[in-house]
Amino acid sequence: MNYMVWDVGIEKWRGKQMHSHNYRIPEPFRDQVVIVIGMGPSSLDISREISKVAKEVHIASRAKDTIVGKLDCHDNIWQHKMIKAVHEDCEVEFDDGSSLPAEVILHCTGFKYHYPFLQINEFISNEDNRVGPLYKHVFPPPVAPWLSFVGIPNKVIFSLMFELQSRWIARVLSGKVTLPSEEDMMASIETYYQELEHVGRPKHHTHNLHPNEIEYLNWLASEVDLPPIEEWRLQMYRAAIENLKSHK
Repeated sequence: MNYMVWDVGIEKWRGKQMHSHNYRIPEPFRDQVVIVIGMGPSSLDISREISKVAKEVHIASRAKDTIVGKLDCHDNIWQHKMIKAVHEDCEVEFDDGSSLPAEVILHCTGFKYHYPFLQINEFISNEDNRVGPLYKHVFPPPVAPWLSFVGIPNKVIFSLMFELQSRWIARVLSGKVTLPSEEDMMASIETYYQELEHVGRPKHHTHNLHPNEIEYLNWLASEVDLPPIEEWRLQMYRAAIENLKSHK
């Protein structure tokens, strides 16, 4: 589900909108002015790819450290503050004071957690994209281990996380690993929430693991009797992160 970060004028917007989930190839954007919302990996990858065929690509970000202007090493990619409003004539206004006409708005803004099959009650909630309370982003203490979630965290090595979380759940259900008491799990969650609040991380970033993603993965590995992540894998991951940063 699209995580909309603004909506002023969108009901009258006559251009095209799509989410990165539906992106496949750059050709449909040929000779068009495209607004890409977000500064995550999908935004940066798609922006660079469609810039080869698009007339202009403009990246809109709500990050406080956004540097407004043309990106180095790119002839037709610009960076802006977040969109302020859009208009019926397809004009797009940004919080940095600039505006321009565009044909496409491409949302690379992530997803909202949505569980239409799950009754939300006093045991589990989904508020401002925080699913919880969840012990280690997996088990809701009041109903653990009979309910668990795989794949909620982001900013992490996804395939490895999926495997480790699944192994941990399997060992818990088989009785090979014992979870802490409900009280201890709730205390751990509350401590984590307090740490997020202390560093100023908003609630909708509860499941954003960076910069502690490796620590989390190694904790999962220890729970299922696996060694820490190999150094060569960490080097590949860090190199990929630095490559993304260098192309902002």
